Amino acid sequence: MSAPNFIVFLTDDHGYGDLSCMGATDFRTPHLDRLATDGARFTSWYSNSPVCSPSRASLLTGRYPGNAGVRSILAGHRTATGLPAHVPTIASALKDHGYATAMFGKWHLGLNEGSRPEDHGFDEWFGFMAGCIDYYSHIFYWGINRGGPGNDPTHDLWHNGREVYQNGQYFTELIAEKAVAWIRQQAETDQPFFLYVPFNAPHYPMHAPAKYVDRFPDLSPDRRIMAAMLSAVDDAVGAIMAELERQGLTDSTCTFFTSDNGPSRETRNWMDGRQDPYYGGTAGVFKGHKFSLYEGGLRMPGIMHWPGRVPAGQVIDEMVASMDVFPTILNAVGGDLDEFELDGCDILPVVTADAATPHDTIFWEMNKQTAVRQGDWKLVLHGQLVEGAPAADDIHLSNLAEDLGERINLATEFPEKTEELRQLAETWRADIEDRWQTEFTPKPTGTTTHS
Repeated sequence: MSAPNFIVFLTDDHGYGDLSCMGATDFRTPHLDRLATDGARFTSWYSNSPVCSPSRASLLTGRYPGNAGVRSILAGHRTATGLPAHVPTIASALKDHGYATAMFGKWHLGLNEGSRPEDHGFDEWFGFMAGCIDYYSHIFYWGINRGGPGNDPTHDLWHNGREVYQNGQYFTELIAEKAVAWIRQQAETDQPFFLYVPFNAPHYPMHAPAKYVDRFPDLSPDRRIMAAMLSAVDDAVGAIMAELERQGLTDSTCTFFTSDNGPSRETRNWMDGRQDPYYGGTAGVFKGHKFSLYEGGLRMPGIMHWPGRVPAGQVIDEMVASMDVFPTILNAVGGDLDEFELDGCDILPVVTADAATPHDTIFWEMNKQTAVRQGDWKLVLHGQLVEGAPAADDIHLSNLAEDLGERINLATEFPEKTEELRQLAETWRADIEDRWQTEFTPKPTGTTTHS
């Protein structure tokens, strides 16, 4: 059997409830639905952070963000540092196993030399490196209305480290175009490949061509543009998977799909000058959103597709996380997990052998917030619901088997469980803080609050 290929699709600010296979009823995502139907759909797949840069670092390195050297949303200027050069990624690990590697989409793990995709194992890459761009001009302009140094608009479209211009071309479609061409090129070789496709949709600015917007004439304006952007993503995934099929590579390719964090409520989504929260995306039944350690900020759509290895039609509620992608891929190619520092685990037994989750606990941290899930229990310390708002509860305990929406605080009713989980969370957080001071603090990272 030849070595398998791997594709990882990642969306941006994409809520749990914004795929039809995850429960959306007002628009359809047929290509992603097919991936889920023909593979495994996860109902307890977690991002490792409620914001983009840390969650992306975690996915690519198999580590908690604090152990990967990226704990905050990284700056977008051209000297911004990011993912430390000494931290291995899936791409760098697979290159050692003879793989061709490529990325098409949003990087957001540093712009300075040493932090770019080519510094982290990608042979071929096309896309942008800051947190967001205009979908047509490919200009990064976050904060321009604030004035001051560092807030000038900056063009941000690159091919293998060289600035390129494709003005007027919708970026989601560009991603698909580049990925399809690269797969076609790789099919002419015998070299296995790893393809990372991090979409920037449906992250603001809320842009979509009329052909997608016109598919949803009956939706409210904010929901309509969200559906259009995700419909474009769905078509892009469909085009990439169709090229695999044309090249006879479907059965030999393992595919993952997830999102970096929950839906955004940021006022800048709408660009209308108003300061009311945005409600275009939804986390479904879950409480919280982007920036929050409640489930809505962390629990993501999750799909794994591998014909012949992953039985079709599965719906799996075992607790898994984006940091599990690295060890799952590495183990699948016969790599030695002991050669790497990993917080994630191989989840292939979960989808092939009905195994239980390999995680006893999963932890998160974001600014003052810390959280832990252990089995059905979830503890959130200093939880945040709306950016800049006071903590909803300083200590919030939920039983997710009975209360998916974390609506009922059980901290007083179960003081022993609360104390047990509090100690676990605070001990884990203290270790993260200690390591940050000793290993990563000398290497500056961005501390802005945009993405």
